[in-house]
Parts: sequence; structure tokens; C-alpha cells
Amino acid sequence: MMNPPRPDEFKPPPECPVFEPSWEEFADPYAFINKIRPIAEKTGICKVRPPPGWQPPFACDVEKLHFVPRIQRLNELEAQTRVKLNFFDQIAKFWDLQGCTLKIPHVERKLLDLYKLNKLVAEEGGFDIVCQERRWTKIAVQMGFAPGKAIGSHLRTHYEKILYPYNLFQSGANLLVSSAAFVSGCFTVWFEAQQAQPEAEDGLFCGKARARCVPFYNIILFLYIYSIFYYKRWLPISCHLQSAACSAVVQVDLVVCLVCGSGGDEDRLLLCDGCDDSYHTFCLIPPLHDVPKGDWRCPKCLAQLCNKPHDAFGFEQAFRDYSLRAFGQMADAFKSDYFNMPVHMVPTELVEKEFWRLVGAIDEDVTVEYGADIASKEFGSGFPIPNRRFKVTPADEKYLKCGWNLNNLAMMNRSVLTHVTADICGMTLPWLYVGMCFSSFCWHIEDHWSYSINYLHWGEPKTWYGAPGFAAEQLEEVMKKLAPELFDSQPDLLHQLVTIMNPNTLMAHGVPIYRTNQCAGEFVVTFPRAYHSGFNQGFNFAEAVNFCTVDWMPLGRQCVDHYRSLNRYNVFSHDEMVCNMASKAESLDVVLASAVHKDMVLMIREEQELRDRVKKMVSAEAKYDNLQDDERQCVKCKTTCYLSALTCPCSPGVLVCLHHLDQLCACPIESYTLNFRHYIDDLFPMMHAAKERAQLYDDWAVRVTETLEAKLEKKRGLPVFRALLAESESKLFPENDLLRRLRLFTQDAEKCSTVAQQLLNGKRQTRYQLYLLFVCLQELLNRIEDFQQHSEKVLSDEVPSVAEIQGLLEVSFDFDMDLPELPRLRVRLEQARWLEAVQQESGQPKTLTLDSMRRLIDQGVGLGPHPSVEKAMARLQELLTVSEHWEDKAVSLLKASGAAEKASGIPAHLPNCLLLKDAMRKAREWLQEAEELQASGSVPMVDSLSDTVLRGQAIQVHLEPLDQLETLLSEVQDWKEEAASAFRHKDSSLSLLEILCPRCEVSSLGSPKRKAKKGKESPKNSKKKSLKPSDLGEVEKMEAFFNLRATNESKLLPTTDCMDLKVCVCQKPPMGAMLQCELCRDAFHRACLPDLTEKAQPWLCTRCRRSAKPPLAKIISLLASLERLRVRLPEGDALSYVLERTVDWQQRTQHVLCDVLKFEERAGTPPTLTRWAPGNTEAPNNTQVRNIARLDTFT
Repeated sequence: MMNPPRPDEFKPPPECPVFEPSWEEFADPYAFINKIRPIAEKTGICKVRPPPGWQPPFACDVEKLHFVPRIQRLNELEAQTRVKLNFFDQIAKFWDLQGCTLKIPHVERKLLDLYKLNKLVAEEGGFDIVCQERRWTKIAVQMGFAPGKAIGSHLRTHYEKILYPYNLFQSGANLLVSSAAFVSGCFTVWFEAQQAQPEAEDGLFCGKARARCVPFYNIILFLYIYSIFYYKRWLPISCHLQSAACSAVVQVDLVVCLVCGSGGDEDRLLLCDGCDDSYHTFCLIPPLHDVPKGDWRCPKCLAQLCNKPHDAFGFEQAFRDYSLRAFGQMADAFKSDYFNMPVHMVPTELVEKEFWRLVGAIDEDVTVEYGADIASKEFGSGFPIPNRRFKVTPADEKYLKCGWNLNNLAMMNRSVLTHVTADICGMTLPWLYVGMCFSSFCWHIEDHWSYSINYLHWGEPKTWYGAPGFAAEQLEEVMKKLAPELFDSQPDLLHQLVTIMNPNTLMAHGVPIYRTNQCAGEFVVTFPRAYHSGFNQGFNFAEAVNFCTVDWMPLGRQCVDHYRSLNRYNVFSHDEMVCNMASKAESLDVVLASAVHKDMVLMIREEQELRDRVKKMVSAEAKYDNLQDDERQCVKCKTTCYLSALTCPCSPGVLVCLHHLDQLCACPIESYTLNFRHYIDDLFPMMHAAKERAQLYDDWAVRVTETLEAKLEKKRGLPVFRALLAESESKLFPENDLLRRLRLFTQDAEKCSTVAQQLLNGKRQTRYQLYLLFVCLQELLNRIEDFQQHSEKVLSDEVPSVAEIQGLLEVSFDFDMDLPELPRLRVRLEQARWLEAVQQESGQPKTLTLDSMRRLIDQGVGLGPHPSVEKAMARLQELLTVSEHWEDKAVSLLKASGAAEKASGIPAHLPNCLLLKDAMRKAREWLQEAEELQASGSVPMVDSLSDTVLRGQAIQVHLEPLDQLETLLSEVQDWKEEAASAFRHKDSSLSLLEILCPRCEVSSLGSPKRKAKKGKESPKNSKKKSLKPSDLGEVEKMEAFFNLRATNESKLLPTTDCMDLKVCVCQKPPMGAMLQCELCRDAFHRACLPDLTEKAQPWLCTRCRRSAKPPLAKIISLLASLERLRVRLPEGDALSYVLERTVDWQQRTQHVLCDVLKFEERAGTPPTLTRWAPGNTEAPNNTQVRNIARLDTFT
């Protein structure tokens, strides 16, 4: 069986519609595209297979065609991947300017995704919030790491080391230097030096290597000039200060830190390699622990260098000029080397999945080349053109004038673009495309939201993805949401054809996406405002052109308004095209005339409103002559100004459209000139001419519709039908569904009229026979209609039933007619039988052999094309490729296993055979050890278990028990983290084992340098009454505790050598406000306790408060979960001892409290103040109870 798909593996979108026109439908491309438009525009793209036998000759001059391709780095194409790469570049540049080289760390044997880590931390509120609320484990899980492996602490370390300084820089927190702070610091240094150093002569060095005796006047002048050129503002200097300082001489540091103003700690003073400013390493934010080895830039230089705007992303041109043959050799070599198989054997699905994997891979840099946008005018089209070098045979002359020849399609009479005066390369003139494997075209819509058509002349398939026009804004919003950084720097990014995004990502956000594989000899049509993208499966040659039909007209005007909002250039002037069509309205197609009239109504209304507003402000008007498009573009929005524009005498050659009259220049608007091409009154006759032309068709269409839909009492006679049909022919009305319907009704009426006349003229018996024949024919027609409807339904099914198709074919025998559905049903029957065989074989993996797969593939090759067959073929081919690979691998492993035994008898040194034999021996030993460990029933120590797992991982043989042991170790680690989170304080440096283990030397808290005395006991203690070991430990703890308290309390007694005492964590003499620990009575400076809050309860020092105090139920739960794991570890033993001591303490405390209550009931009996030990028979007093409580807190 095939391996299950990875979670991130590409899932192909649904297929777009595929149309196979008949020769009659294929004769008029515009009529056919208009016919399929209601279906195809719902998916944005569609595929058209020409009728069999339509094979135009390839007319491009192969020897003359030379081109320089574009270079495409696949992982830079995808929007989200490019954002990550830009982020890594910024991080690398930041650290490089800091004198360090960025090394991306590995976590769990893979590179850490710094971009995702940075984004997740930012979404959680930032580094400080994540640390405070301990969300690092949550972030580790969100990044895809398994919980319970302490990954969170590693992520925190890497973030703090690599990303935290960069984020501080981005927020500007590291730029704390101001001019006032710098000057103030320099004056402070001068005054300190003046008080500390004697006067010296001018120009002499005075002891320090970086200090010089200079006049104070020069210092003031230096600071003054420095403030002007560095901080761009003046600092006031009073004359009396200058005169008073002219003769003063002072010793100052020549290089001082711009943050603290001090020149001390010269070994930690960094000099910027960009501006020569100085900073202490510990004054930077964040501080640097070491002096950088390379060049170092200060925060200001860093901000200037890193905040430079990025260049707009675009494709580079290759350095080599290719011929078509040379490019093909390179492309085929690349694909065969990449997939390690012949190019024609690589399944299309495999190439598709690999393309999207490479596009999203940051660490794999695959570069391809694409010969795109090659002008056919210069090198010749792939289709034959009259009067060109390529000579066509008489049999191929039909392709010269064929409508599907892309050189003719854009400029046919039915195309709107015929009214654009200029030749537009890529729109009205085809472009050529030479592709190789993985070369791609990114998400885009055509210029002016027009149609496009692409024909693949020859070569390997081209994979397309498309979104319908109604989802264009949704697609744009999703891409802006997922990659906002790219659109911030390039708002018109999607118009640059340089950005792609995974269709699965877009579909996950609700954007409908469809796909298709365009094979050689097939067309792909994209509809208005339909985003599309794709890539090439291998070396191929395609040709494309744009065209516009009547239904595009409203969208074309919307597009101009959209371009104006984006400040994007127009390819042609929409207003000029409409005016050109209106000027010859009498020769227009009536449907086109109707669209032109509606467009002109909107155009004139908007133009009149703008002119009325502008005329109130300007004083001069003038008609301007015809200019080239690039000479009449609005300086603001780049729209081509045709009807009108504003100019100013101060700016010759500069103009703006009437929408941006305030963007021309600074002159008063009264001085502007309103330039126009037509008076408004001249536009109305053009509009009315188009309306009259359209009205003829509209009136005719209304009459035809009423005639065809008339009820019984209002039905018209045959002469009316003939008159309407003759009117359509005389006035050249367009061929459309309404006209075809009228013609069909007229033909049927004439047939009925002829039959009726024959019946009236014949005998009665003949009339009865004809009546019976009519009834039979009517019944047969009804059955045929049912059959055809059922057949269309079956043919449209993705995987039809064999029995259903067979039943339809059997029914067709009764008709004794050659119906058009029968050949398609027979082809579909063969496909359905083959699909059924594939499904049956795939459902029984144990019987699916390599031979049966090869047999099924051979049978599938002879079937007709269909998406379900192509998918099944691709799956079978992939399964066969994978199966053959693993079969070969298994054979090689079996040979190696047997060869290892045979090789031992060969009298030669065979290192690989020895390694194989050694690996097999280690595997057997490890398995035996694991089996003994499982069978023994004992609880293993975690160290031995970990050692077993490590040795198993080092063996290059798959060991089944290893997975179970690794899971067990992971659960143990989870338990340790849970226990640590229960006991450890936030900033504690102690491990869980150190916290849980009891303190052996209480006195060590008071003096870290004192060593414990082992194995020595006082003779007095040996004569005492024998105690239990636990009681003896309590007595020793109590005595050591009281000695420690007495020692610490004596520190604060007035003595002569008070300055020799060492207290607090800083080990300095007591001074100022002191705080005393409630337990050990040691003293601490308040200044050394930055996190000290108001004392609401007795305060304990950090040495006494070693851990948090979880509830007893939590400890019992932890021990129970450890018991279920059946692994012994030191932390578990220590926790068991903690629980034992806790329960013992509870019992003793209850006993003491009961005795205290008894004493309180005896009125007038004072408590006895004596030392108490667990072995004493007397009950303790209240003071001793408090001491016990303190001791428990201490331990």
C-alpha cells in the first residue's frame, strides 16, 4: 500500500470544466465561448479540446528564436515563504552589523523556525508576558513539538539570545541616547576631572592612555559643533561661560559613552565602525556580554542601515541567451536528474506535489528558468500567418484564417479590441512562453480584466489553477492578511506577477480554487477578473493572447476606476475605444451597439459632472490635439486622459485628470486650463446613434420573444415567423440563441405545414395510417428524449456504474438509430470497466502485484481521456513507482542479510559487511535485553532505561520495542516537568531533586565556607537515652537550627568591629534599613531585595524559602501517576520521603495541639518553658509549637 499522505502534503483542488466542441460549434470561437460562459465563469478557467483532426502546423522559426529567460527561485515565489526569507535576511543583517554571525539553532534535529517563533510570541503578548505567564510550553506545542520534552525552555533560550535583541531594536527601545544626555554626561565628566586632577600644561599627556589635558574652551566648542552636526540642533552657550573657561585646563576622557557619559571601563567601551560613537557594552539595550569580534554598529547606525526601504521584488534575467533547442536540452536534463527517471515517466501528480513542497521549503533552494513574454511579432507565432517565411501546405491553409488561430482571435469582428487603434503586444499580439519543469506563472488577472486564451503547441503539460471573478477581492484580502509585510512595501504586488500562494491555503480561507492539466493541442480560457496561476510540468511551448467580448464592457469600465485607485497605468484608453465604436455605430453588431450605448451613458454623466465642477474654478478652456498614450497620463493616478485634462503654464507637458485637479501644481486653480477633445454636446449624437442601432435589435428581439411564447389563442401564423427571420438576415443581427430558436421553430412549422397539406389532399385511409404513424413517432421521440437525458446524466458522473451504462446501450438497440450519445457511452463503458477493475484490485492489497499494476496501466493508456481515468492512472503510476522502489530495497536488504553470513567466510577485510554483521548482533542483544527487562517484572531505574534507549537509537536497525521505551521516557519527562512546576519558584536556580532532598547541614546556610563534620558525635550524646533514627535527626536539626538563629541574631548586636561583619546575599556589613528573616534570623539590606513587596506576613529569605508549597493532594496525585509509569527515579524517591515527613509532622502537630488544649482547660496552670524533643514525655508549650512550625518551614 502507498504511504499515508503527510499532513502538509498538497491536495489537488477540484477540476475545472472541460469542453469538447463539435466541428459546428468550433467554427465560431466567440459564439462557443459565449455559449459556455455561464458554466465556465463559475470556475474562472476552463479547458477546450479541439475536435479530433484539428492540428495546426508549428510555424515558429526554431532557428531564429533566441531568448533570455527569467530566473525563478521557487521558495521566493510563495508569499508566506518570502516573508520568512525576508525576516531571516533582516535578522542576519542585524547580527552581522553587530559583529556576529547568525547561526540558526536546531531543536529536535531540525532547524528552528525563528519566524514562527517570533510571530507566536508576539501574538501571546511579547517576551515578558510569555515568561511571566509561563506560556513557553504552549508555544512549543503550537510549533509542532511533542509536549513533555522541555522544549519550551530551549525555545525561551533561543528567543532571548537571537530574537529578543532584534525586537528591542525594532521597537526603538535601544535608542535611549539624546543630545541633552550626552552633553550633560560630558559636563559631569569634566567637573569630576576638575576636582580630582591638578592643573597641567596645555598639550601634555597626563597619565591615562585615553585622557589628555585640553583647554575647557575647546571642550565647549567641541560640544557645540557636535550638537550642530550630529543632533541637527543648536545648544545655547553663554558668552560669560566661554570667557570664564578660556584659560581653564582640565583632564578629561577623549572617548566617553553616549549613554552614561563616562569614559571608564575602557575595555568594555565599543567604538562604532560607522560613526565612531562610543558605548559601553553594559549600557546597550540589551547589554552585550562580550565584545563583538567583527565590525560593530551603534544603535543609530543600525537603525539607518536596517530601515532602508527594500527594493521591489522581481525576477532576474538569466545571463545566457538560449536557442529553443539548447533550452530544451537543459530542461530535460534538469527534470530527469531531479526525479531520477525519464521525463515522460514522471507522473503529473508527483511533479505537482513536489512543486508545492519546494515552494514552501525555506531550506531548499531550487532555481529554474522560464522563457516568458516573448514577442511573437519579433520571432514569429507558433500558428501560421499569411505572407510569412513559413510556407503552409494546401491542406493546412485553413488554419491561416481559422478563428482559433490566436493571431486572428483577438482582432476578429466580434472582438471589442478591434476598436483599439494601437497594436498591444501581449493583448492584441500573442506572446510566446517556453517552459521547463517547475517554471511558474504567479497569481494575476489579465490587463483591464480581459479574457485570455492559451494554446499549448507541444511539450509536457502545463498545470493551471484558477479562481472565479466573483472571488477576486476575497483572494486579494486573504493574501494581504497572510503576508501583510509584502503588501506594505508593494501595494500593487499582485499586478507584478511575482507572487504565488498555495491553493490549499487559499481554499482553507474560503477562496474557491479549480485546477486542470493542459496537454499539448488544448486551449485554456480564463474569464474576466479571474485570478489564475500555475506551473509547467516540463519542457513545452505555449502561446497566449487577450480578447474582449461584449459582456466584458461593464467590467472594463470598473477596471479603469480600480486602476485609478491604485495609481496604475492603463494599457489603452477605455473612453477612446468607446468613442471609436460609437463613431461608427451603423456598422456595429447590434448587441455591441447596445453595450456601447449603456457605457456611453455612464461616461457622459460622469464627464459632465466633472466638467461642471471644474468650469467654476478655471478661466480658460481649449481643445487639445491627439497625443500618444504616454503623453496624456495623469501625473497623480496614471490614468490615460482622453476626454479632458487640466494643464498649467508653469508645468509644460504635465497634466492631471479632472479627479485630481488639486494635484497638478502649487499655482492657483484659476490659472489652470481645461483641455478637452469633444464638447459634451458632440458626445450625445454618438450615444444616440448607438442607441438607435441597438434599438432595432431590441425591438426585433421583443417581437420574436412574444411570438415564440404566445399562448394558443395568440399564436401567430407561419408568415410572421418567416418575416422575422428575413428581417434578421437583412439587418445582420448576430447569431445567438434567440435567432437559432426562431430558425428552429420556423423549420418545424414548415414541416408541419407540409404534412398537414398532404393529409388534407390524401384519402381517409391514408390519413388514418399517417395518424397512427404520428402517434408511434411521438412515443418514440419521447423515449429518445428520456434516453438522451438519462445518458447526459450518466456521462456527467465522475465514476458511473458499469451496469447503468450497459443498460442504456441495451435500450438503444430498440431505437435502431445512430444517436450521438452512443459513441460516448461506449467509450465511457470501457472507462467504467477499467475503473472498476482498478478499484477491485486496489481494494485487495495482498493480491495487488507489480504485474497486475503494469497490466492495468497498459490497459488505461488505450482509453479515451477523462479526469477520473487520468487520476486513477496517476495514482497507479505513483503506486507502481513506490512499490518498485521498496521491492528493490527489500531485495537488497535480503541479499545483504544473507551476504553478511557468507561474507564471514571470505578471507578478506570487508568493512561494510562487518558493519552490517555488527549491527545485526547489537540488535539481537538489545532485543534480548529489552525482553528480559519486560519479563523481569521489576521497576527499572530511569538512568538504565535512558541508557537502553540511547543504545537502541544508535543501532541502524528498526527495533519495535524502542518506540514503546521512547514513549515511556517521554512520559517520565512530562512527570518531572509537572512536579517541577508544582515545587519550583519562578526564578529558582535549584533543580527539582535539590528542592526535594532534605538539607543535611542547616548551619551551612549561615556560612557557606564551613564544612560539615562527618562521623563525629559528642560523647554526651552517646550517653543519652537511645532514640529512633528519625527522632535523632529531628534533635540534631533543632539544635543546629537554634545555633544558627543565635549566630545570626548576634550579628546585629553593637560591637566594635561592626564593619567586619558580613550579612545579606551581598556579604557586606550591615547599614541602613535592614530586614530580618523570620526563620533563620539573618539580616538583609532592603536595597538588595528589589522584588520585596509590602510585608503582609512573616518574611522568609530566599535560602529558607527554597520552593513553593503545593497542597498535599497534589503530591499524592504525582506519586500515584509515577506509580502507574513503573519507572523509578531519584525525584520520585525524594518526593516519597517528603510525603512521609509531611504525614509524620501532621501527626505530631495534632498530638501537640491536643495537649495544648488540655493545658488551657486547667485554669491557673502556667505553661512550662523548656526545650522539647520528640522523645520527651512532657508536652511542649506555645513557644515550642511555634519553633516546630518554623523548623518545618525551614526544612
